[in-house]
Parts: sequence; structure tokens; C-alpha cells
Amino acid sequence: MWDAFGFEFVNFYLIPGLVLGCIYALGAIGITLTFGILRFANFAHGEMMMMGGYLTWTIMAIVTALFGLTLHPLVAMVPATAVVIFLFLLTDKYFYKPFRKEDTIKVVMASFGMMLIIRSAVQAIWGPNQLKFVSGIAKPNEILRDVSGSIDLMLLVPNKHIWIFLGTIVIVIALSYLLNKTRIGKAMRAVSDSPDLAHVTGIDVDQVIRATWIVGGICAMAAGVFLAMDIQLLETTMGFRMLLPMFAAAILGGIGKPYGAVFGGLVIGLAEELSAYPWIGDTPLLSPGYKTGVAFAIMVIMLIVRPQGLFKGRSF
Repeated sequence: MWDAFGFEFVNFYLIPGLVLGCIYALGAIGITLTFGILRFANFAHGEMMMMGGYLTWTIMAIVTALFGLTLHPLVAMVPATAVVIFLFLLTDKYFYKPFRKEDTIKVVMASFGMMLIIRSAVQAIWGPNQLKFVSGIAKPNEILRDVSGSIDLMLLVPNKHIWIFLGTIVIVIALSYLLNKTRIGKAMRAVSDSPDLAHVTGIDVDQVIRATWIVGGICAMAAGVFLAMDIQLLETTMGFRMLLPMFAAAILGGIGKPYGAVFGGLVIGLAEELSAYPWIGDTPLLSPGYKTGVAFAIMVIMLIVRPQGLFKGRSF
């Protein structure tokens, strides 16, 4: 049974689906926090993810050129995260804050313009061609394999997938602690529920907004680096291609609900990968080229049937 069905299904569809879901989940957290607290859809979020990947690659290349050392992406992303957070705060101050009291559509269009600016800047600095993020082919780890044959089970999990799983778990746990145990986290939840009431009770809304961008920047940075680690490439459209599935994940979980975004990301990632599995015969249920359409279909269905999402977030 395992040889006929389980090996291929688990190793080539289920595990990649969970990995993709982790990346979607981290990206959707930033989107749902931005919408829940700042009340607008940030279309530049995917480009910030892409920028994080390029900055991490640059730091790795500089360290290799100067010291001859091969820096792990998770180490290089630490200083790159500081740059991404600075860019988030900078764009908020000069591109979003002037429109904060205006109609929401103006802020949305500002974020769309920022998306094009970031992509053009990356193409001008690093070029429009693909870059290899990590050289070589990593041999997957064989987990739960018994050479004696008593255990009919084997999982093939590359190191990069293990790092993505562990990194996502750590970030989600840290986010849970921030929102539930810290003062700024509770303030973020209060502003998300009612900005005016939070301001009246003495909460510094501007400080909450800065904290939102910092948390969103960290999640976007992690999602961008994890994506680059997974596909082992950098390209200027990688963030834009992730935007629709991340929005679908945020809507599925419920806008303004970080835990819902995590759940929605895992569901979208699994749905995309499992849709290409040959459930009947040898023909895939859906061509891999149309996997993104699964995220779009789920998003449309949720907007029609349950616009507040599974975790009862904000409805449009």
C-alpha cells in the first residue's frame, strides 16, 4: 500500500503542500494584520517578500566574496530583516500615512504604486534575470526508514523543508506570545477591534501601527527567504505570483485573524498541491499550470458563501 500510494503521495504532494502552506501562512499574516489594523489591502506585500530574498542573497554573496564563507540563508536574513523593516516603516511614513484619513481606495492605489516601484528598483539593481539562490542539489533526508524491512515507511525531507517547518513554527509561537502576553500585542488587538475606542482609552495608535509594520516585515522577510530556499531561485515576479494565494489564505481564515491566516495558508498550499495529484488513474486531477486557479476559486467561494472567513474576521 505504501509503495503503491503512500510514498508518492506523501513525499511529492503532501510534504510540498505543507511547505507551500507555511510560506503562504507567513505572507498572509502580514496581509491580515495590515488590513485588520490599517484597514487596507497592501498589494506591495509580495514585493517586500521578494526584496527580502534579494537582500539575503546579497549579504550571502558579500560574505562569500570578502571572507570565503558560505553563509546559511537563515543567518543572512537577520541583517536583511532590519532593512526590510526599515523599508516598511519608510513606505508607511511617506506613501501610506498621508492617505490614512482619506478613502481606502487611495491607500490601496498607493500600495499598488509602491509594488511597481519596488519591482522596478529590484530589476534596476539586481537585473531582470533569475538568480540562483543556493548552489547545488541537496540530498533529502530519509526519515522513518528501517533497513530491515519491518517498517514499511520512508519520508524524504530535504534540510530546506525542515528549516521552513521549524522556522514557521517558531514565528507562529512568537506571534501568539506577542498578541496574547505583551502590552503592545494587546494594543494591536484593541486597535484592530476599534481604532477610535482604542485612541480614547489612551492607546498610542501610531505606535501600534509601527509595531504592525515590524511584525509584518518579519513575516514577509521569512516568507520571501523560505520561498527562495524552496525553489532555489530569485526572480522579480516571485512576490507578485504569491500575492493572490496569500490574499486567498487571509480571506479563508478571516481578515484580521492571524491564526486564521496560518490555517488558511496551510489549506491553500495543500489544496494547490493535492489538486495536481492523479487521484483517478495516471492523469492529474488538474494541470500543475493551473494550481493558482485553485486559490482563486477558494477565495471567490469564500467571498460569496462566508465573507467573514472561517474564523469570523472582517467582511467586505
